[in-house]
Amino acid sequence: MNRSNYKAQQLLGNTGYYIFFIAMSILVFVPILLVVFGSFKTAKEIAETSPFSLPDSWLYVQNYITAYTEGNILRGFINTSILVGVSIVGNAILGTMTAYVLNRFQFKLRNAIFLLFMLAMIIPSYTTEIARFQLIHGIGAYNSLYGPLLIYIGTDIMQIYIYTQFLKKISTQLDESAMLDGASYFRTFVSIIFPLLLPATATLAILKSVTIMNDIYVQTLYMPKRELATLSTALMTFVGERTADLAALCAGIILVLLPSAVMYMVFQRLIFKGLMDGAIKG
Repeated sequence: MNRSNYKAQQLLGNTGYYIFFIAMSILVFVPILLVVFGSFKTAKEIAETSPFSLPDSWLYVQNYITAYTEGNILRGFINTSILVGVSIVGNAILGTMTAYVLNRFQFKLRNAIFLLFMLAMIIPSYTTEIARFQLIHGIGAYNSLYGPLLIYIGTDIMQIYIYTQFLKKISTQLDESAMLDGASYFRTFVSIIFPLLLPATATLAILKSVTIMNDIYVQTLYMPKRELATLSTALMTFVGERTADLAALCAGIILVLLPSAVMYMVFQRLIFKGLMDGAIKG
């Protein structure tokens, strides 16, 4: 193959990549852009104009006021913050301990247990929803913050995998040195292992936060009480069986979207670094 043909093929390949990523960007950002347009429109504008048309005035903020007050966004933010904060702490404790045991200890059925965790990744969660709902209802956690907290705190499989990959690059000589100095397994874990897992914990905490803030299924099903509304379920205020306040709904979506979007943009480098460290350096 001569040099000119090679350059032509390389240019064609690069052009294909650019076209693909531009198309994917359009698919992702156009719906968000339409919601932004709708949040500054009146109900009459939404009914009479195209979704792609610009609003008559970018200073029309009544929709945001309505979304904040009638949707009780402040209460939703407080409830969401409780779910996020408690879940992150619970996940960090359970996830690191589980990964530590699976990585450092040799015992019967160790591989089988790890395989069962991996197998759980391919089982759709909806297939176990009836049993889970009965369990949550049976222990009296239904229609309270405790129900979703129990679900979110349950150690997810991706956490165990990432923590395990991080543990593989932590020398076991650190454990042995601590043991020689008289430290127990728990002391070794708390004083040595857990601090070294903080980069992975920070990454997983950010991902967990975004997941909880975007979740509407669990929060709607297990916390139908209005006082327990979160940022996601607060949007249901503007949607009825027969009618919907689309303008206020668009404004509410933007208000709900902002916290997770800002968090992702601020910490995106940390997210990718933690995922790459766990995946490559294991």
